[in-house]
Amino acid sequence: MSEPITLNVGGKLYTTSLSTLTSFPDSMLGAMFSGKIPTKKDSQGNCFIDRDGKIFRYILNFLRTSHLDLPEDFQEMGLLRREVDFYQIQPLIEALQEKEVELSKAEKNAMLNITLDQKTQTVHFTVREAPQIYSLSSSNMEVFSAHIFSTSCLFLKLLGSKLYYCFNGNLSSISSYLQDPNHVTLDWVASVEGLPEEEYTRQNLKRLWVVPDNKQINSFQVFVEEVLKIAMSDGFCIDSAHPHTSDFMNNKIIRLIRYK
Repeated sequence: MSEPITLNVGGKLYTTSLSTLTSFPDSMLGAMFSGKIPTKKDSQGNCFIDRDGKIFRYILNFLRTSHLDLPEDFQEMGLLRREVDFYQIQPLIEALQEKEVELSKAEKNAMLNITLDQKTQTVHFTVREAPQIYSLSSSNMEVFSAHIFSTSCLFLKLLGSKLYYCFNGNLSSISSYLQDPNHVTLDWVASVEGLPEEEYTRQNLKRLWVVPDNKQINSFQVFVEEVLKIAMSDGFCIDSAHPHTSDFMNNKIIRLIRYK
């Protein structure tokens, strides 16, 4: 055993050994404590890592035992996934993926309900025709809203890994917009021909994409097709009793169920 090292992870102190921290040399911790990446110190001289201190407990225990041990009522899989991604411990990444598959298989029957709304609004914008020459233009824009509820928290996380907002030149997962583990509301617009890219940002207009296909969702038909594809790959099927056929065909309500 090497000499003990005290870490300050997000304000929470942990004591371990150098051999434990470098047990996976290709990881972030392996690089930090082998001298490849400089480490920071807190006011007490402890090595400081600006990450979630509570979650680091599971990271450190994996370094010690090579087992991912989580309590039965663990509710922070999303946070753990982000922390595991930061530390880049490949065997831990694989162990977490196996754990998520295990939890998904253990999940009981589930229901998915999506209520859709669409409207048309006029947007006004300026177009630069030449240096110091601008003209005012306007165009109709399709605005979409989808209220998604599922009894399966894991399915919403799966959906969050596939659907991304495009805003200000960046893609961001809808997972960050989850209002609670079972519900998310999506609001986005279709692209408008002639609307300058910077106008989407200025007018706070988000577009919706499917990854990794890099496919933009410009209509409810495309949205329904993509959600059905994702849901059915997770074992859902269309509920034959609800909603009414006309509502489903008009893309107003989508209700799917899963039996296990």
